[in-house]
Amino acid sequence: MQQYSSLPDQNSQIDARPKPLTTIEQLRAELWLETSLNQLQGRLNDCLLSACNTVPQAGAAEAEILQTVVNEISSAVNSSNLALTDCAVGIALFEPQETVATVCYVSCFLSPNSQPLFIELLTAEKKLLLRLQEVIQLEDLQQLENQQPPSAWRLADDSGNVMGWLIIAAASLNSAGDSLIESLAQLRSQLMGRCAKHCITAVVQLRHILSWQQRYQQFSNSNQELERTNQLKNQFLANTSHEIRTPLSSIIGFTHLLLAPGYQPTKERQQEYLHIIQSSGKHLLALINDILDLSKIEANQLEVQWETIDVPMLCSNVFALVKEKAANKGLKIRLKLEPDITTLVADPLRLKQMLLNLLFNAVKFTTQGSVGLEVVPKGLFVHFTVWDTGTGISQEDQAQLFEPYFQIAKAVAGGEGTGLGLAVTQKLAQIHGGSVKVESEVNYGSRFTLVLPFKQEAGVGGDEGAGVAGEAGVAGEAKYPSSPLPFTPSSSVNILLVENDLSNANLMQIYLRKLGYQVTWVKNAAEMWEALTQLDPVVILMDVHLADGNGLKLVQQLRENRQYRAIPVIAQTAMAMKGDREICLAAGVDDYISKPIDLPLLASLLAKYSKPPTTGELGE
Repeated sequence: MQQYSSLPDQNSQIDARPKPLTTIEQLRAELWLETSLNQLQGRLNDCLLSACNTVPQAGAAEAEILQTVVNEISSAVNSSNLALTDCAVGIALFEPQETVATVCYVSCFLSPNSQPLFIELLTAEKKLLLRLQEVIQLEDLQQLENQQPPSAWRLADDSGNVMGWLIIAAASLNSAGDSLIESLAQLRSQLMGRCAKHCITAVVQLRHILSWQQRYQQFSNSNQELERTNQLKNQFLANTSHEIRTPLSSIIGFTHLLLAPGYQPTKERQQEYLHIIQSSGKHLLALINDILDLSKIEANQLEVQWETIDVPMLCSNVFALVKEKAANKGLKIRLKLEPDITTLVADPLRLKQMLLNLLFNAVKFTTQGSVGLEVVPKGLFVHFTVWDTGTGISQEDQAQLFEPYFQIAKAVAGGEGTGLGLAVTQKLAQIHGGSVKVESEVNYGSRFTLVLPFKQEAGVGGDEGAGVAGEAGVAGEAKYPSSPLPFTPSSSVNILLVENDLSNANLMQIYLRKLGYQVTWVKNAAEMWEALTQLDPVVILMDVHLADGNGLKLVQQLRENRQYRAIPVIAQTAMAMKGDREICLAAGVDDYISKPIDLPLLASLLAKYSKPPTTGELGE
C-alpha cells in the first residue's frame, strides 16, 4: 500500500499550511480502498462463476465484466465520504492496427446541477467528453496515461496485448487545499490502477473459461459423434448378420433335406427346393453386392466410368428387365421420354442400377394398376421419375426411407429386397452430382425422382474399382404360395411356427412334418394370437423380426398371460451377434437357435421341450 509522505508526525510542530489526510482519515481511506477493491473482486467473481455455470456468448460475458468494473468504480468513488468529487468512469476499446479507441462503457454519478464531465489533457487546451461511442485518438489516450495524476490506465495482459483503457473524468477540487487535492488524487489513482489490474485479470480468466468450455464442447461433440458412429457400426453389423443369415438358412436347410438319407421327395418337390435355393442364393448375392457398394461409397472408393449414354436405349433395356416381374403381377408398365432427351454423361452401369432399384421397388409395392418411368429435362438436369399406383408410403416411413436396411413393415413378409437399394441409389445419385426425391401418400402410390446433371464436372467420382452390383436376383424367382398354410388343429403334437420369411417357413414346415410334428405357420403377431384361440401348441417357434411387432415383446406378453405362460418358446432368429442369445433368454424364451437353422439341432430342441413323435424320422 502506498503511504502518503505529506502526513505530519503527530509530535511535530503544527504549522498553518493546509493539512493532508490525518492518520484517522488515512486509515479511513485505506479501509475504503480495500473495501472497494474487495467489492469489485466479489462482483467479478460472480460474473466468472456465472460464466462457468452457463455457456454465455463470449461478447456478452466480457461486456458484463467491463460494465461491472466501471459501475463499481463510479459507485465507490461517489458514495465515499472522502470528498472525491463527482466523476465519470469509462472504458475505451480499440482493435489492433487502429489509431483510435471508442468509449464503449460509461458509468456516471453526478450531484444535482453538475455540469458534463470532460477528460482534461495536461498540455493541450482541447477537452474530451467521456460519453458512449466517443472516439479518442490513441495519442490522446497515451497522454492521459502519462500525465500526473493520470486519467487513463492501460488494460493489457501479461503478453502486452492491449484491449483498451480505463478512463476517469472528475470535477475540479477547487474547494480543497493543494495537499488534500494531491492526496485525494493519489488515492484515486491507486483505486483506478488496481481496478485496471482486477479488470484485465477477470477478462483473461473469462477467456480461459470460454476456451475451456469450447474445448469441452468440442470433445463432447466428438465423443457423441464417436458414440453415434460406433452405434451405427454395431447396428450395421447386426443388420448385415441378420440379412445374410436369412437366405443362408433356406440354402443350408433345403440342401440338408435333399441330402438326408432315406428322404426321397418327388421330382416336383425337388424342383421346388432347388428354386428356393437358387432364389435365396441370388438374394444373398444381391445383398453382398449392395453391402460392397455401400461400403465403397462410404470409403470414397467406388469407381465410376463416365460415358455418353444413349438415354432411350438404356431405358428400354431397363424396362426389358422389369417387364417380366410386372407381368407376373398383372401390372402395366409405361415409359415416357421427352424427345429432347437423347444423351447424358453418367456411368451406364450405375445409372441402370439406380433405375432398376427404383422400378423393382415400384413393382414390389404395387398389387394392381401401373408402374411407369417418365424422363424429362429441367434446365441443366434430367429428371427420371418412377411412379406407381401402389400402397404408398407414410410420412413416418419416408423419414427413414434412405437409411440402410430400412424396410417398410408391410413388405418385410414378402421376402424380397435387401433394405439397401434406396440407400445405395441415393449415394450413387450424389456421386453423380444429383439427388433422389420422394413424393408419396398412403394408398395413392409413390413418385421417386432421380435428378442427374446432363454433364459431369471433372473430379467427380471415386478412385478404386468396384464389382458389378444391383442386377443379381432379377430372374429365376421361386413361385411360392401367396399365403401361409392353413391352420391345422390336431390331437397330435402341434408346433406353432411364427416366422416372417416364407422360404424359412416352408423349410421348417417340411422338415418338422417329416419328423411327425403337426406344424401351423403364422407370419405375424396378429395371426399368432388368432391361432392360439384354435390351437394348444406344445412349443412355439418364435421369430424376432416380424412385420407388425417384435417377437421378444410377444414372448413377454405370452408370459404375462395365464393361459399361455407355460408354453415353451424357442427363439429362432437371425439375431446372432454376441449377446443376442442372452437378450432372447432375458426376454423369457426357453431356448434359442440362430439362423441359418441347424435342422438336427432344431429337432433336438423340440424333442427336449415336447413329447417326441414316434414316426417318420429323418437322418442327420
